Formats: sequence, C-alpha cells, structure tokens
Amino acid sequence: MYFVYILQSISTGRFYVGQCDHLIERFREHQRGANLATRNRGPWWMPYYEIHVTRSEALRREYDIKSKKSAASIRRIIARSFPDLDVP
Repeated sequence: MYFVYILQSISTGRFYVGQCDHLIERFREHQRGANLATRNRGPWWMPYYEIHVTRSEALRREYDIKSKKSAASIRRIIARSFPDLDVP
C-alpha cells in the first residue's frame, strides 16, 4: 500500500505533496525536520491523503498534483473529499 499526501505548513500556509509507503512515520519525519524540502517550514498538518495499490500509481498521482503547481488546485482536491474542511 502506498500513499500520496498533502501537507500544509501551519506557520506559512504553503503546501507540500509527497508519496510514501509508511504514512505515519513519514509524517513524523516531516515534523522532526528530517526532510530537506520541509525542514524549518513546519509545523505541518495533513489535510489530505490517498491510498494506492502500487508505487507507480502513487508516483503518477504525486506528479499529477505537483504538475498543477497551484495552491488553488490543491485546495480543490482537498475540498472535493472534505467539503466542510476549512483550508486556509
């Protein structure tokens, strides 16, 4: 099982999109600053994730989300799954 996830920085409001096969552990790594891309930009919360059967599916979906390069498109993805969630 593989995950595609979206993090949002509580301090800056910026988004980070990633994929992994160990979601909770990966989230803890982001919180600890063990990832260069998210270090010193947290704390983070995870408003969205998806489950995929294969890593190739997860990588394709991660690429699809990242290719839009838009906070508005990320907010739309989250809003489709959680319409009542207020994502700043």
